[in-house]
Amino acid sequence: MAFVMWLIFALQFYLDIDLGFLGIYPRKLTGLMGVFLAPLIHGSLSHIVSNTFPLLLLGTTLFVFSPKIAPWVFLDCYLITGLLVWIFGREFYHIGASGLIYGVAFFLIMRGFFRKDVKSLIISIFVVALYGSLIYGLMPDDPWISWESHVFGAAVGGALAYFYRSTK
Repeated sequence: MAFVMWLIFALQFYLDIDLGFLGIYPRKLTGLMGVFLAPLIHGSLSHIVSNTFPLLLLGTTLFVFSPKIAPWVFLDCYLITGLLVWIFGREFYHIGASGLIYGVAFFLIMRGFFRKDVKSLIISIFVVALYGSLIYGLMPDDPWISWESHVFGAAVGGALAYFYRSTK
C-alpha cells in the first residue's frame, strides 16, 4: 500500500495534478469512491511522509503478531472508517491514510487491554510509547485536518479489538 501511495504521489507531483477530488466527499455519491481511494491520496510531501512510517510500522506489527485476523482488521479499518467519514464527515475532501493508521493503532492498543495476555500488552505498550501522541490528533486545531478520519478510525480499531478479543 505504501508503494501505491508513493506512486500516486509521484504522479501528482510530476504531472502537476491534484487528485484530492478523489478523496471522500461526505454524502455525495461521487464522494463515495473516496472510501476506496482517499487513503492512497496525499496533499503534500509532509502529509505522505507522516502517513508512510506509521502505516509501515503499525501494519507490520499487525500482520506479524495477528496474522489470522490482520487482513480483516486492515480491510475493516480501511473501509468502515471511510464509510463513517462519508456518512458523518464535514463537507470537504478527506484524503490520506490517517484514518487507517488510527484504526490499526487503536486496534493494537486496545487489543492488549481486552486480551490481557503478555504479548498483546507488550504490543499495546510499544504502540502507546511510539504513537501515544495520536490522542492529540483526535481533535486537531487545523481545520484542514480530517479529525473525523482520526476519530472514526480510532473507534473502528477499538471496536475491532473488542470483536476479535478471543481470536489469536
